[in-house]
Amino acid sequence: MLTWQVLADGPLLDPDERLGLELAGRGPAPLTELFADLGNMQVAVPVLACAVLVAWFRRARRAALYAVLTMAAVPALVVPLKLWTDRQGPLTEATGYYPSGHTTTAMVAYGAAALLLSPHLKRSWVTLVAAVLLTAATSVGLVLRGYHWPLDVVAAWCVGGVLLLALRAGSRSGQRPK
Repeated sequence: MLTWQVLADGPLLDPDERLGLELAGRGPAPLTELFADLGNMQVAVPVLACAVLVAWFRRARRAALYAVLTMAAVPALVVPLKLWTDRQGPLTEATGYYPSGHTTTAMVAYGAAALLLSPHLKRSWVTLVAAVLLTAATSVGLVLRGYHWPLDVVAAWCVGGVLLLALRAGSRSGQRPK
């Protein structure tokens, strides 16, 4: 539905753009920039790589491999969507902003890391909370810095959510019942 809104210049686009312009530039720039940077491949992927190594050495190799494949699926899905929608960014004439690749990267990297680490921790909910907070911080930073429209970020949550559900289902399908 969100992609249709972008492609068809639907009724959600005007409020989205008004809200995005209203929010752009708000908040302390160093903090919002730091938040936005949490979605960079150079930041998020090493976090996932560490979790993959832990899972691998804890003999959760199938889950580790699936997490790597899920992360590889991010550009494979996001780049064609960006090319297809060709949406202009909030503070630029450039296009290719929908959906947010940084948000999708953050959600998948931190979410997959949480899924990989949670079976090895007493308080497994902590990893989920950390993944949600890091993804939320990335999302907020991108909108407040004016790098993405709010709908770009929401669409990225949808893409990332589908990928994480697939990862969870795939990782569990190979487990033996206890």
